[in-house]
Amino acid sequence: MKKLVPDPPVSRSSARRNPGHKLTNKAVRHSLANGSAEVVFLQSLGATAGRAVGNDSLFCVREGISAEEALLHVSILLKAAEEVSDEITERASGVERGLIWSLIHNVEMARGVVDALLDGSRPPTQA
Repeated sequence: MKKLVPDPPVSRSSARRNPGHKLTNKAVRHSLANGSAEVVFLQSLGATAGRAVGNDSLFCVREGISAEEALLHVSILLKAAEEVSDEITERASGVERGLIWSLIHNVEMARGVVDALLDGSRPPTQA
């Protein structure tokens, strides 16, 4: 007999989450609830800390890069990932195509958030 109801999703342990993200999300929700959404969060972020990229990597993030410049670079990296994924999708078939399309969708959404942060931090242009 076929099962009509799928199993419930497996709940992931919240222990894997970064506690800093939880605090930041709480601060953002609090700010929005109190009507102080005009505060530019990008300007409140500090500069980057020096950090290695990956395990045993020769590359690192430089210390002292502004949040705006860092997000701009992230946007460029996400755009490149989107373009590479588009190219790979044309050569894939079946399940792989669906997985790659999902990856493209997630990258597009991430880039949308980064670009919205950057756009929100810039003063309006005079026409």
